[in-house]
Amino acid sequence: MVGVAAISLNAAAGLLGAFEWWRAWHGAWFWRLLRGAQASLVIQAVLGGVLVLMGRKASGLHLVYGLVPLAVSFLAEQLRIASAEMVLEARGFESAAAVGELPQDEQRAIVRAILQRELGVMTLAALINVVLLARAAGTG
Repeated sequence: MVGVAAISLNAAAGLLGAFEWWRAWHGAWFWRLLRGAQASLVIQAVLGGVLVLMGRKASGLHLVYGLVPLAVSFLAEQLRIASAEMVLEARGFESAAAVGELPQDEQRAIVRAILQRELGVMTLAALINVVLLARAAGTG
């Protein structure tokens, strides 16, 4: 049941994120779904650990495919954090303070570019997690 929830939440976040990325629109629902999907991954890993401690055997592939989504999510969060720096460097800014000196419309354009990159990174992570979780379900 938790596995189905994890796959469903990641799929919903991935599909909504892809749509929002394509439309260059940023809404709060994607982030809510994504955080719910990430929470489901943690819950699934904890419950899986409890089952293993209780003596239930799981195949090695099931464990790998079940735990790698946690690593994917962690790495995606690190890339998301670095997104602002990447966008600023690509546009030739040394710091966020330099952006503050720009006209308001240029500041907004930079913020939109940062949000777009963050959305893309996290959307890809959610979609990768769907594939990994589906493989975990197929091996367990």
